[in-house]
Amino acid sequence: MSIEVGQSAPDFELSDQHGQTVRLSDFTGRKNVLLVFYPLAFSGVCQSEMHELRDHAAEFPGDDVQVLSVSVDSMFAHRAWADAEDLEFPLLSDFWPHGDVANAFGVFDETRGVALRATFLIDTEGVVRWKVVNPISESRSLEDYRKALAELA
Repeated sequence: MSIEVGQSAPDFELSDQHGQTVRLSDFTGRKNVLLVFYPLAFSGVCQSEMHELRDHAAEFPGDDVQVLSVSVDSMFAHRAWADAEDLEFPLLSDFWPHGDVANAFGVFDETRGVALRATFLIDTEGVVRWKVVNPISESRSLEDYRKALAELA
């Protein structure tokens, strides 16, 4: 079952592309989190979405928004992709147990073994304030991110 707007986001602990542990609860009381699930690194739609986030994150209101991206790729694949694409925000590995965090949020595609293209905006108290889930082939709108973040501010 998918996590819905108004519910508390489940805490998680994953490694980023540098092998550093990142917990959702690390941001409680400090920053809003834009949690971006994507199917796989090095794929066309995912690459264009990550480029948009990289190129436009500074436009998000205030400095209290942390972008966290999550896929089932390994930490090593994330490191290679981050280096190749100049991605500085955390790319979190939901590799093992495979898709555990995506499953906890209700956005794991069991047939394909990857996360759906889903985003959750989580406030500083850990509550989901906005979400979008698109088909794997359909990119998300940067304008939708801007609107959701503006409403949160």
